Amino acid sequence: MTPTIVEELDLPESPETVLIADDELLVAQGIMAVLQSIGYEVIGPYKNGEEAVQACKETPPDMALLDIQMPVMDGMKAAHIIFHELDIPVVMLTAYSDDTYLRNSHAAGVFGFLLKPASKEQLCAGLSVAWQRFLDHITQRSQIVDLKQRLEDRKLIEKAKWIIVQRKKVGEPDAMKMLQKQSRNSRKSLASVARAVVDSDGLL
Repeated sequence: MTPTIVEELDLPESPETVLIADDELLVAQGIMAVLQSIGYEVIGPYKNGEEAVQACKETPPDMALLDIQMPVMDGMKAAHIIFHELDIPVVMLTAYSDDTYLRNSHAAGVFGFLLKPASKEQLCAGLSVAWQRFLDHITQRSQIVDLKQRLEDRKLIEKAKWIIVQRKKVGEPDAMKMLQKQSRNSRKSLASVARAVVDSDGLL
Protein backbone atom coordinates (compact mmCIF):
# COMPACT_ATOMS: atom_id res chain seq x y z
CA MET A 1 0.00 0.00 0.00
CA THR A 2 1.42 3.36 -1.05
CA PRO A 3 2.11 5.61 1.98
CA THR A 4 0.32 8.95 2.18
CA ILE A 5 2.29 12.20 2.09
CA VAL A 6 1.58 12.60 5.82
CA GLU A 7 3.11 9.17 6.50
CA GLU A 8 6.08 9.96 4.25
CA LEU A 9 6.74 13.15 6.20
CA ASP A 10 6.41 11.19 9.46
CA LEU A 11 3.91 13.67 10.90
CA PRO A 12 2.18 12.56 14.14
CA GLU A 13 -1.57 11.97 14.27
CA SER A 14 -1.81 14.83 16.77
CA PRO A 15 0.65 17.59 17.73
CA GLU A 16 3.12 16.63 20.43
CA THR A 17 4.96 19.90 21.03
CA VAL A 18 3.24 23.28 21.22
CA LEU A 19 4.91 26.68 21.46
CA ILE A 20 3.09 29.38 23.42
CA ALA A 21 3.49 33.14 23.02
CA ASP A 22 1.40 35.64 24.98
CA ASP A 23 2.49 38.91 26.58
CA GLU A 24 0.13 38.22 29.50
CA LEU A 25 2.37 35.92 31.54
CA LEU A 26 -0.36 34.62 33.86
CA VAL A 27 -2.56 33.68 30.88
CA ALA A 28 0.37 31.96 29.17
CA GLN A 29 1.33 30.04 32.30
CA GLY A 30 -2.28 28.91 32.79
CA ILE A 31 -2.51 27.58 29.22
CA MET A 32 0.89 25.97 29.60
CA ALA A 33 -0.22 24.11 32.73
CA VAL A 34 -3.41 22.89 31.04
CA LEU A 35 -1.58 21.64 27.95
CA GLN A 36 1.02 19.86 30.04
CA SER A 37 -1.72 18.19 32.06
CA ILE A 38 -3.18 16.63 28.90
CA GLY A 39 0.17 15.39 27.62
CA TYR A 40 1.58 18.12 25.42
CA GLU A 41 5.22 19.14 25.58
CA VAL A 42 5.19 22.94 25.83
CA ILE A 43 7.85 25.35 24.58
CA GLY A 44 7.77 28.83 26.10
CA PRO A 45 6.01 30.92 27.06
CA TYR A 46 7.33 33.84 24.99
CA LYS A 47 6.17 37.41 25.40
CA ASN A 48 6.07 38.63 21.79
CA GLY A 49 5.94 37.46 18.19
CA GLU A 50 9.60 38.10 17.50
CA GLU A 51 10.65 35.79 20.34
CA ALA A 52 8.18 33.17 19.10
CA VAL A 53 9.60 33.25 15.57
CA GLN A 54 13.15 32.91 16.84
CA ALA A 55 12.21 30.04 19.13
CA CYS A 56 10.46 28.23 16.27
CA LYS A 57 13.63 28.51 14.19
CA GLU A 58 15.81 27.16 16.99
CA THR A 59 13.51 24.41 18.32
CA PRO A 60 10.67 23.81 15.85
CA PRO A 61 7.43 22.74 17.58
CA ASP A 62 4.62 20.81 15.88
CA MET A 63 2.30 23.78 16.38
CA ALA A 64 2.42 27.37 17.66
CA LEU A 65 -0.27 28.94 19.85
CA LEU A 66 -0.02 32.72 19.61
CA ASP A 67 -1.84 35.67 21.08
CA ILE A 68 -2.86 38.18 18.40
CA GLN A 69 -2.10 41.38 20.32
CA MET A 70 1.58 41.32 21.34
CA PRO A 71 4.30 43.97 21.43
CA VAL A 72 7.32 44.14 19.07
CA MET A 73 5.66 41.79 16.55
CA ASP A 74 1.98 40.88 16.68
CA GLY A 75 0.69 37.34 16.45
CA MET A 76 -0.63 37.57 12.89
CA LYS A 77 2.70 38.76 11.49
CA ALA A 78 4.55 36.12 13.49
CA ALA A 79 2.11 33.46 12.24
CA HIS A 80 2.83 34.41 8.64
CA ILE A 81 6.58 33.93 9.14
CA ILE A 82 6.22 30.77 11.23
CA PHE A 83 3.98 29.07 8.69
CA HIS A 84 5.36 30.28 5.35
CA GLU A 85 9.03 30.05 6.25
CA LEU A 86 9.02 27.14 8.71
CA ASP A 87 5.86 25.21 7.73
CA ILE A 88 4.58 25.20 11.31
CA PRO A 89 0.78 25.60 11.70
CA VAL A 90 -0.54 28.29 14.03
CA VAL A 91 -3.57 28.60 16.29
CA MET A 92 -4.52 32.09 17.46
CA LEU A 93 -5.45 32.83 21.04
CA THR A 94 -7.42 36.04 21.22
CA ALA A 95 -9.85 38.10 23.25
CA TYR A 96 -11.34 39.46 20.03
CA SER A 97 -13.64 37.93 17.43
CA ASP A 98 -12.94 40.61 14.83
CA ASP A 99 -13.90 39.63 11.27
CA THR A 100 -10.75 41.33 9.96
CA TYR A 101 -8.59 38.80 11.77
CA LEU A 102 -10.70 35.95 10.47
CA ARG A 103 -10.40 37.18 6.87
CA ASN A 104 -6.63 37.52 7.11
CA SER A 105 -6.04 34.33 9.05
CA HIS A 106 -5.93 31.79 6.21
CA ALA A 107 -3.25 33.66 4.26
CA ALA A 108 -1.18 33.91 7.44
CA GLY A 109 -1.19 30.15 8.00
CA VAL A 110 -3.67 30.20 10.89
CA PHE A 111 -5.61 26.95 11.21
CA GLY A 112 -7.73 27.80 14.23
CA PHE A 113 -8.88 30.44 16.73
CA LEU A 114 -9.44 30.12 20.46
CA LEU A 115 -11.17 32.85 22.43
CA LYS A 116 -9.80 33.75 25.85
CA PRO A 117 -10.29 32.37 28.38
CA ALA A 118 -10.09 28.94 26.73
CA SER A 119 -11.09 25.95 28.84
CA LYS A 120 -9.23 22.65 28.89
CA GLU A 121 -11.86 21.12 26.59
CA GLN A 122 -11.69 24.05 24.17
CA LEU A 123 -7.91 23.91 24.02
CA CYS A 124 -7.89 20.19 23.42
CA ALA A 125 -10.58 20.31 20.72
CA GLY A 126 -9.19 23.48 19.12
CA LEU A 127 -5.67 22.15 18.71
CA SER A 128 -6.95 18.79 17.45
CA VAL A 129 -9.18 20.37 14.79
CA ALA A 130 -6.43 22.79 13.72
CA TRP A 131 -3.94 19.94 13.37
CA GLN A 132 -6.33 17.95 11.19
CA ARG A 133 -6.82 21.03 8.99
CA PHE A 134 -3.05 21.31 8.68
CA LEU A 135 -2.70 17.64 7.67
CA ASP A 136 -5.46 18.13 5.07
CA HIS A 137 -3.60 21.19 3.78
CA ILE A 138 -0.36 19.20 3.47
CA THR A 139 -2.15 16.46 1.52
CA GLN A 140 -3.86 18.93 -0.80
CA ARG A 141 -0.62 20.84 -1.40
CA SER A 142 1.13 17.58 -2.26
CA GLN A 143 -1.58 16.68 -4.76
CA ILE A 144 -1.25 20.09 -6.44
CA VAL A 145 2.53 19.75 -6.68
CA ASP A 146 2.15 16.20 -8.05
CA LEU A 147 -0.34 17.39 -10.68
CA LYS A 148 2.00 20.20 -11.77
CA GLN A 149 4.87 17.72 -12.05
CA ARG A 150 2.80 15.34 -14.18
CA LEU A 151 1.84 18.20 -16.52
CA GLU A 152 5.48 19.28 -16.82
CA ASP A 153 6.53 15.68 -17.53
CA ARG A 154 3.87 15.39 -20.21
CA LYS A 155 5.12 18.54 -21.95
CA LEU A 156 8.70 17.29 -21.76
CA ILE A 157 7.80 13.89 -23.24
CA GLU A 158 5.85 15.55 -26.04
CA LYS A 159 8.83 17.78 -26.84
CA ALA A 160 11.24 14.83 -26.85
CA LYS A 161 8.88 12.86 -29.09
CA TRP A 162 8.89 15.59 -31.74
CA ILE A 163 12.66 15.86 -31.59
CA ILE A 164 12.86 12.13 -32.41
CA VAL A 165 10.27 12.53 -35.19
CA GLN A 166 12.47 15.18 -36.82
CA ARG A 167 15.78 13.39 -36.20
CA LYS A 168 14.75 9.87 -37.18
CA LYS A 169 12.13 10.80 -39.76
CA VAL A 170 9.57 8.53 -38.12
CA GLY A 171 5.93 8.95 -37.14
CA GLU A 172 4.68 9.97 -33.69
CA PRO A 173 3.73 6.43 -32.58
CA ASP A 174 7.19 5.10 -33.47
CA ALA A 175 8.89 8.01 -31.72
CA MET A 176 6.88 7.28 -28.59
CA LYS A 177 7.80 3.59 -28.76
CA MET A 178 11.49 4.55 -28.98
CA LEU A 179 11.18 6.65 -25.84
CA GLN A 180 9.35 3.85 -24.01
CA LYS A 181 11.92 1.25 -25.09
CA GLN A 182 14.80 3.45 -23.89
CA SER A 183 12.95 3.97 -20.61
CA ARG A 184 12.60 0.20 -20.08
CA ASN A 185 16.18 -0.59 -21.12
CA SER A 186 17.74 2.10 -18.96
CA ARG A 187 15.28 1.55 -16.08
CA LYS A 188 14.69 5.26 -15.95
CA SER A 189 11.40 7.11 -15.96
CA LEU A 190 9.97 8.24 -19.27
CA ALA A 191 10.38 11.84 -18.13
CA SER A 192 14.10 11.29 -17.38
CA VAL A 193 14.67 9.80 -20.84
CA ALA A 194 12.74 12.68 -22.41
CA ARG A 195 14.85 15.18 -20.50
CA ALA A 196 18.04 13.56 -21.84
CA VAL A 197 16.70 13.79 -25.42
CA VAL A 198 15.75 17.45 -25.01
CA ASP A 199 19.07 18.32 -23.36
CA SER A 200 21.09 16.55 -26.07
CA ASP A 201 19.12 18.38 -28.77
CA GLY A 202 20.06 21.66 -27.17
CA LEU A 203 23.76 20.76 -27.45
CA LEU A 204 23.54 20.09 -31.20
